[in-house]
Amino acid sequence: MTDQLGYRGRIAIVIPSTNTSCQPESERLRPKGVTNHVARISIRERPLTSEQAFLEHVQAMRDGMRSAIDQVMTCQPTHVIMGVALEAFWGGVAAADELQRELAERAGVGVSMGSTATVAALRRLGARSIAVLTPHQPRGDEQVRRYFEEAGFALPRLIGLKCPSPIQIAHTSERQVIDALRALDGDDVDALVQVGTNLAAVEICAEAERWLGKPVLAINAITYWDALRRSGIEDQVQGCGSVLERF
Repeated sequence: MTDQLGYRGRIAIVIPSTNTSCQPESERLRPKGVTNHVARISIRERPLTSEQAFLEHVQAMRDGMRSAIDQVMTCQPTHVIMGVALEAFWGGVAAADELQRELAERAGVGVSMGSTATVAALRRLGARSIAVLTPHQPRGDEQVRRYFEEAGFALPRLIGLKCPSPIQIAHTSERQVIDALRALDGDDVDALVQVGTNLAAVEICAEAERWLGKPVLAINAITYWDALRRSGIEDQVQGCGSVLERF
């Protein structure tokens, strides 16, 4: 017997409870025969402008991630997306690789994360120098910068939007994202990268590729691409960026 709707694959997506962008963007990316199944990590909506509040926020996501995976695995997904951007980058390359290995072992299926998926896509593109947009406070930006530099990329520019709370990330306007991407671009970068799974940017980044003339990678699109390809699903998805259309 095969799942009637998810006969090609069932993708579990683990996200913070305040995240309102990752789920709808993932639905936009889903091919026929693949279903998405969301598990939420319970966190508080509160200001993140102090160092203590930010670190408590990170710890809450860390504490809830594994129980969320345990819960969603009861529907027997065939692959898991760990849709918590900060945890995917925290501690650098070795820590991210260990987290991915641990979560895959716990789930019993493959796990895709924004950090490792983005590196895989950048390497497919042959990019060596990147500029990065995040919604984070400076402490989070430090972790993103550290990860990409350890992965071997030059990072001449990073813009952190310093969104004041988890829910406020999703309130970032299209104009703010467009202006930030234009400010990040330059002849010294091969590609632009947007991180933060609650920052809605898949379609904006796809459009930006046309007016910047280079790859612009949105984390939700790239992580979903990684999940599809690692599940043996080679469908091209139009309108969501060159990586999903080319590789």
